[in-house]
Amino acid sequence: MTTYRQVFAVGEFRALLGGFALMLTGETVKMLALAVLVYAGTGSPLLAALAYVAGFLPQAFGGTLLLSLADRWRPRTVLVAYDLLRLAAGVVLAAGWLPPLGMMLLVFVTGAVSPIAMAARTAVLPDLLTGDRYVLGRSLFTLVSAGMQVVGAAVGGVLLAVVGPAGALWLAAASCAASLLVSRFGVRDWPARGVSSGGAVRETLRVNGLLLRDRPLRGLLLAHWAPVVMMVGAEGVVVPYAAGLGRESATGVLLAVAAGGMLAGEFLVGRFLPPRRRERLTPWLALLLGVPLLLFLWQPGVLVAAVALGLATAGMSYHLGLARRFLEAAPEAHRGQAFGLLTTGMMTLQGLTMAGAGALAEWWSPGTVMAMAGVASLLATATLWPRLRPPTANALLDAPERSEPRP
Repeated sequence: MTTYRQVFAVGEFRALLGGFALMLTGETVKMLALAVLVYAGTGSPLLAALAYVAGFLPQAFGGTLLLSLADRWRPRTVLVAYDLLRLAAGVVLAAGWLPPLGMMLLVFVTGAVSPIAMAARTAVLPDLLTGDRYVLGRSLFTLVSAGMQVVGAAVGGVLLAVVGPAGALWLAAASCAASLLVSRFGVRDWPARGVSSGGAVRETLRVNGLLLRDRPLRGLLLAHWAPVVMMVGAEGVVVPYAAGLGRESATGVLLAVAAGGMLAGEFLVGRFLPPRRRERLTPWLALLLGVPLLLFLWQPGVLVAAVALGLATAGMSYHLGLARRFLEAAPEAHRGQAFGLLTTGMMTLQGLTMAGAGALAEWWSPGTVMAMAGVASLLATATLWPRLRPPTANALLDAPERSEPRP
């Protein structure tokens, strides 16, 4: 059975993953420091909150209009250019040359191109890893994504206390330089997959339409999105739920356990389930997203609530059973855009669902809304069961894996 050790044995994969970890840590530190600076300059909690998400909100814009660049440009060029842009923006922010609103606008513009870099990075993985190693490689990106955001928040808090917001921003800029060097010297100069056929916006819209009209690919996109998106609504009302228990300080515990559940599920399913069983269990793992949330109908205390959230987020590991099929369904010439559409759609829909859950909590109790999120996830899983279930003939998983990446 394939192991994570075999995946880490590929040096270029380590470079891709290392650059990704540096990017996430730096971005998390930057957004924390920016929120502190904006609040200090304006005294507005709303602007401080908007500053914290300013780098994430525009990703829907970039994913909708610019994703074709992930296939039309060489992957290493995309990664290096993105790090250069982040480095320049980081220096401007750290130097304090802009007023608070100008800082937010700069971060917004930088965030708009983030989906292009992520799509280019993800699209290189199948060139480096084949068979089940590719699935575990995707799993490691998910693990690092969750882990580095937690680490980045912790590091950011320490840096704010030790060197202040400006110092934290300078260190975040330094992480951009480190990521740039890793991408430049650790990733080969792979050729572009697509060809230029007009403006980036028009091409992105054309290919997005092409991908969404592809019935098998559309079904896999929905299978990736819907069960998770519905469940995530529960996380959007964790703060008022903890406050309703009279334990506002428990918010951090609940969110930390939720992150830990996702990490544990991803690791256990990726490491200990063989490929065939992982794919067969995909719809059953998706059910795990919704079932534990039904407990919130009874307004459980912090301990039971934390366990329920941890179990629910462990169900996110079901996507590992879809990874191989999605790669097969994605057109080679538009692989980067297909992965970019997958990621952008997931982030955008999660944001909308969390906002919707917050709105529902104006009329119903947070616990009721969290249970409703579980029911919605279960309905989505039941509706998409044929898409979540693997084909009966599944010989590809037994195909031999290449020991070396494609030249």
